[in-house]
Amino acid sequence: MTHILLTGATRGIGAAIAESLSSHKLVGTGSADGDLADPATPARLWAAALDRLDGRIDILINNAGVFEAAPIDLDDAAWTAGWNRTLQINLTAAAELCRLAVRHFRGRGGGRIVNVASRAAYRGDSPAHWHYAASKAGMVAMTKSIARGYARDGIYAFAVCPGFTMTGMADDYLESRGGDKLLADIPLGKVADPAEVASAVRYLAIEAPASMTGAVIDINGASYVR
Repeated sequence: MTHILLTGATRGIGAAIAESLSSHKLVGTGSADGDLADPATPARLWAAALDRLDGRIDILINNAGVFEAAPIDLDDAAWTAGWNRTLQINLTAAAELCRLAVRHFRGRGGGRIVNVASRAAYRGDSPAHWHYAASKAGMVAMTKSIARGYARDGIYAFAVCPGFTMTGMADDYLESRGGDKLLADIPLGKVADPAEVASAVRYLAIEAPASMTGAVIDINGASYVR
């Protein structure tokens, strides 16, 4: 049975991913398991997951993240604090888990990493979310670097870049940005369902051929076509 560590598993996309992988042995973490803004948390989560998964992790899925506004008119300290918090949670914590996974996989014949990034990695985001876009762009670049660096070790890395997805976080953002007006920018005419994103994550984690390593899958209703 495949052993999987999934972060951000308690709601939205993460909960849908967990459900899609329910036939496997999965440890799903959420905020109750530790604050990823704390630099010590990733190592603790990894160690706890290893303990629960009998010392073996085959797949790491980094889904945890925050989407918090930091308008440029904030005072300097508040803006920088917001930037650092978002980068720590969305990128640095994911990088630390990826590093632990790669080191673990190298001694076990390989493994897979799936990072849930965002359309913002390529298209950018609102003026209040520079940090969010930067964190997701970093995640994509990190994924490609891992794929290039460790494919010969049987370590494969993939990313998924959703656009707006109908989670609580997306609902609040849609409302704040005018709802229907924002939807007009999506040719499909609707935001993605979490299950749609989960299906792509599951495919990459379980079924995708090795030659796909380094691939980034877009799920954005054609609102940004690369």
